[in-house]
Amino acid sequence: MTPEQNRRTSLLAAAALLALAACWGSTFFMIKDLLDRVPTLDFLALRFAVASLALLVVAPRALGRLSPEVRRHAVVLGLLYGLAQILQTAGLAHTPASISGFVTGLYVVCTPLLAAAILRTRIPRITWAAVTLATVGLGVLALDGLSIGYGEAITFASAVLYALHIVGLGAWTSARDAIGMTILQVMVIAAVCTLATVHDGIVLPDRTSDWVAVGYMAVVVGALGLLGQTWAQAHLPPTRSAIIMSMEPVFASLFAVWLGGEHVTARLLVGGAMVLVAMLTVELAPRRAVEGEVPHIAV
Repeated sequence: MTPEQNRRTSLLAAAALLALAACWGSTFFMIKDLLDRVPTLDFLALRFAVASLALLVVAPRALGRLSPEVRRHAVVLGLLYGLAQILQTAGLAHTPASISGFVTGLYVVCTPLLAAAILRTRIPRITWAAVTLATVGLGVLALDGLSIGYGEAITFASAVLYALHIVGLGAWTSARDAIGMTILQVMVIAAVCTLATVHDGIVLPDRTSDWVAVGYMAVVVGALGLLGQTWAQAHLPPTRSAIIMSMEPVFASLFAVWLGGEHVTARLLVGGAMVLVAMLTVELAPRRAVEGEVPHIAV
């Protein structure tokens, strides 16, 4: 592609990740309501099982076009994401949701560290400044005191796994294999979540409205969301992707004000503005100033 085409594709990929962050933020109300009736792991198993079926119906031959190496990569990425979901869920039982959101959001810090260590990627100062600003913004947005205990520890472990997933996508994915990789990842995530909860049976929703919510979160946010992330990260470096996706709690707060009747607070305005400025920093600064070449690695 020409430099102009590369620039347009990069901007489209960034827009896709921003839209994904908005979709993630829109689910907080539905998930909070649904989990009053369906256990968390049961919900995750059902959500990703439905997402797997939806993707297989739409693209039944995509898996067959994957090479053995790409399949292996997709399985590793699915395991990382599935385990991260379980650890994040377990952490929620021991820590407030606001603190869990902040600690999970620390993947924005872990991603450049892991990218530098694993991919030998040089992270420029302007990117580190954006990472720091996003992290402080998340803290202002979410925290009202923080104590480190069991819940925070396993939630941080999930953040590291999410960061590894972001780095792995940046290193291994290609636009050509995006659909097949997404399907296999979602199938692995569904299997991991099912194995974690099948020992005591799986509780299914008993309301039509709950099934509609599961359908939205499975097909739109789960299947299409992970497909969008997989495709977008074929065109963006991991750290840039992580900073864009750190907008998720900002969108969640905006939806809370818009749909949930919550009040606009100084913390929301200041924290949200800091994360937004961090994202704009990596988007508007010259590309060579914020990112290096991201090699694709094989294992």
